[in-house]
Amino acid sequence: MSTSNDRHRITDLAGLRAVIGESNPAMEMKVEATIGDEARDFIARSPFIVLATTDAAGNLDTSPKGDEPGFVLVEDERTIVIPDRTGNKLVYGHRNVLENEHVSVLFVVPGTNETVRVNGRAELTHDPALMQRLAARGKPALLAIRVHVDQCFFHCGKAFLRARLWQPDSWTHRVRVSFGQMFARRTGGDDKLAEVIDSAVETDYRDGL
Repeated sequence: MSTSNDRHRITDLAGLRAVIGESNPAMEMKVEATIGDEARDFIARSPFIVLATTDAAGNLDTSPKGDEPGFVLVEDERTIVIPDRTGNKLVYGHRNVLENEHVSVLFVVPGTNETVRVNGRAELTHDPALMQRLAARGKPALLAIRVHVDQCFFHCGKAFLRARLWQPDSWTHRVRVSFGQMFARRTGGDDKLAEVIDSAVETDYRDGL
């Protein structure tokens, strides 16, 4: 038995175009197979990226990564290198890269509504000389994700404008995330355990970057 949701479900490209409309052929021109000068400059200014990966079965993962502006190295017009530093060691994204090389990277510059998107094929490396080149705060990178670029293009700023992302007057109060409370609730622990965990997290934030 079909439902209202089924009737309005979009199942093919023709149905999608019927709602969205046809694209402007000129827009396809913004997609390049290399990192142009404008994108290279943007990447050099970006302190924050989101890396999307997928495993062999198609299960997706997105991971935020950040450091000083320009922390992602542009090796050449077809290659970028993303350093990896200390983290939670779950390595979801790294495992995905080992199973499926295709990745996507979104570069963000604070205060700028446009972003740069890079799609390509990734590999993991632990070359000592490269790890030292990617060092930060006196520590070499643990490993790096080298991305061979297939597509590079700028994305317009409408999403950031709609979200008013860079307008402080639109910001709500900071959300306090307590990993301690989450862990305590799931393990039957008490507030004391939550405080210990939250204190450890704050110490790691301060000393473990």
